[in-house]
Amino acid sequence: MLHSVTTDFIGRLRNNDEAAWFELWETFGPVVRTQLTRWGKGRIGVETVRDLSQETLAALSGSIDRYDPSRGARFSTWLLAIAKHVLGDEIDRRMAQKRGSGKKAVALDERWATMPSTIGADAEYEASVFRAKIEAALRAVEHEAEFVDFSIYRMRVLDGLTGRDVAAQLGVSEPTVSRRLAKVRDMVRLRSKAMVQQFSFTEDELDEAARNGLDLNPTKADDDLFDEAIAEIYHRQAELRQKDEQAAMEG
Repeated sequence: MLHSVTTDFIGRLRNNDEAAWFELWETFGPVVRTQLTRWGKGRIGVETVRDLSQETLAALSGSIDRYDPSRGARFSTWLLAIAKHVLGDEIDRRMAQKRGSGKKAVALDERWATMPSTIGADAEYEASVFRAKIEAALRAVEHEAEFVDFSIYRMRVLDGLTGRDVAAQLGVSEPTVSRRLAKVRDMVRLRSKAMVQQFSFTEDELDEAARNGLDLNPTKADDDLFDEAIAEIYHRQAELRQKDEQAAMEG
């Protein structure tokens, strides 16, 4: 059974909510483009990759309400199956053009939900989808939190500064740094939990946070490990986006 957060988001997509579409694009666009590039192996250019990634997410947006949770397909598998279909259709179209014949695209339908594990959802891809969810949670908290509070969180957790250095740079006390850091950390936990639920179709996906060192129902002793895991995800995603932007400029 899908979580209510997931069904609410599906409802927004079904109602053509532009903010929901942008969230989907912002969160998973780089992941899809990276996967399409891996599959394309130089056969498709950067602009085509970007076009196909947009087609992939548009197709997901238009069909996600037909998902059948009883089939047990992960959100990540669903997304990957659509991307593979879109890429395959593009390559087939090009081959047909070379032969001088037309090719009718195969209809996109709910068969994506039953695609086998051999579709190519390897550990690298699954990890990238999970990191994208957590990065989306961080972006949301940055918009929701007070500017100084998130600045403290960024400096302390994402940039790795000491509490003393952060206090000195901002002109506040170390206890203030600790208090505001804890406040934002709690927000990140709540948002991460909601984002994982929003983009998860199976219990296995819901358990990914704990498997990746992000205990979303923690004790205080887990705070340091949580911060380290968030910082690692943040830097991995920053690297991914830098490569994505560089490819776009070079293309």
